[in-house]
Amino acid sequence: MSDNTARMRTIFRAKTSKALTRMEDPREALDDSYEQQVKLLHQVRQAVAEVATAKKRIELQGEEMGARYLRLGEQAREAMAHGREDVARAALVRRAALEHQVAKLQEQHGSLERQTSQLQERERRLAEQIAAFRIEKETMKATYSASEAQVRANEAVSGIGANMNDIGASLDRARDRVLQMQARAQATDDLLSSGALQDLTASPDADIERQLADLTSHADIERQLASMKSKRGLTPEGWLSIGHTPPTT
Repeated sequence: MSDNTARMRTIFRAKTSKALTRMEDPREALDDSYEQQVKLLHQVRQAVAEVATAKKRIELQGEEMGARYLRLGEQAREAMAHGREDVARAALVRRAALEHQVAKLQEQHGSLERQTSQLQERERRLAEQIAAFRIEKETMKATYSASEAQVRANEAVSGIGANMNDIGASLDRARDRVLQMQARAQATDDLLSSGALQDLTASPDADIERQLADLTSHADIERQLASMKSKRGLTPEGWLSIGHTPPTT
């Protein structure tokens, strides 16, 4: 198996592992569960609103029926006052039928009232459960994130420890090369100074100039020695300061 194939398999396994880790991430599962509970709470609240709307319609319809019931009673009394018993009887029959309808509305209203109370109680409990779950969810997510960071830090530290031998070997090789280069630089300096190597950057007559400089320096030393022997001492060096010229001999 070639190195490229092995490297590609390693990369594929790493990416697959990361994808599985994301799929199994409990933080995402907790968030999804929380969102589902919030949606359920929204549905319960919507049901409460719909039941309350239906109950309000029944109440309005009941008010209309109550007003009609009173009006039919007045019409029956007025008809009797005018001697129209037949009209009064018809009004009372309609009022009796209206009483039956009102009774049904009252039964429906009572059923919606009980349903509203049940839904409101479920809404309250569900809201409390969701609030508690949210706190636990955030705590678990924070704990997981902290543990994940700790695992990564430990893996990084263990990885450094496993590679310390390689790092030490690299440092040793670097030190050896530095020492070799320093020795080589010193050797080439010595060869240039001795004339064994030719300095291509120097002038063609640099060797003669160097020899003349050596002779001049040697002659100056001999002169100073002769001066000391004659007990005249060395020439004062005050002229070396700015504004003075060397003394004439």
